[in-house]
Amino acid sequence: MIEIFQNIREIYDFTAPCGELLPYVEFFSESSADKCEQYFDQGHASVTMFESWTPTFYINLTGGYLIDVGDHRYTIKNEQDILILRNGLVRRHNRPEDRIFTVKFYPGGLEAVLGLNQVWMADRVISLDRILPRELLSRIKRASSFRERVAAMETFLLGSMQRTTADHYASMVRDAIGEYTASGMQLNTSEVAERLFITSKSINRYFNRVVGIAPKSYFSVLRARTALTAMVADRNNFRPWTYGYYDPAHFYKDVFKFTGRKISQVF
Repeated sequence: MIEIFQNIREIYDFTAPCGELLPYVEFFSESSADKCEQYFDQGHASVTMFESWTPTFYINLTGGYLIDVGDHRYTIKNEQDILILRNGLVRRHNRPEDRIFTVKFYPGGLEAVLGLNQVWMADRVISLDRILPRELLSRIKRASSFRERVAAMETFLLGSMQRTTADHYASMVRDAIGEYTASGMQLNTSEVAERLFITSKSINRYFNRVVGIAPKSYFSVLRARTALTAMVADRNNFRPWTYGYYDPAHFYKDVFKFTGRKISQVF
């Protein structure tokens, strides 16, 4: 299955974080036994995900699996938990019995909550017990439900956030992403910087410091993801200029750059 083009979420349960974590955590999710039984044979044995620059925890509740990060394949063993940045192509190879608890952060969110800069995580698969207490990981695995696992993780993250001083750089990056999104993705980097009363040089420094890429590159990824998702959801009413594209050709070129696939190959 291919992210955005197909519904890779249909075998998972999802929930949003509590209000205090909303600026930093995109969602919690867990693979569902019932949904796997119903939908797994529709292509979920291999799931391809595109770059998003979102640090993500994968906590393994059952057996091992394979994951491709960039050009390398990793064998994730039974009981092994990992953190990846998703700065490039990721492909996870699943089995129907796999159960994974996932925490997906927004860019810079992990730094705001745990004080961990995501730049050094690029192209790596990091053992999660280097980041989180082993007792917390054990408690999450022993929990009897998705709700209990979410509660345990939220309690830990909230407690950690209270001990972490808010970072000016991460806050500015979140504000910049908010300005870009609120404008309908019509602004360029200089215009976003102007709205935040900073220079283009400063906004570039902030994004490279917090996210790991220049704002122009990140905005390009964000726009492609958002516009492609909208097109797949409603092709008849999709208009690429709504998302800052000059014309359909500009959009198609961006989709190919982002996914490696031509629209004509998918539809």
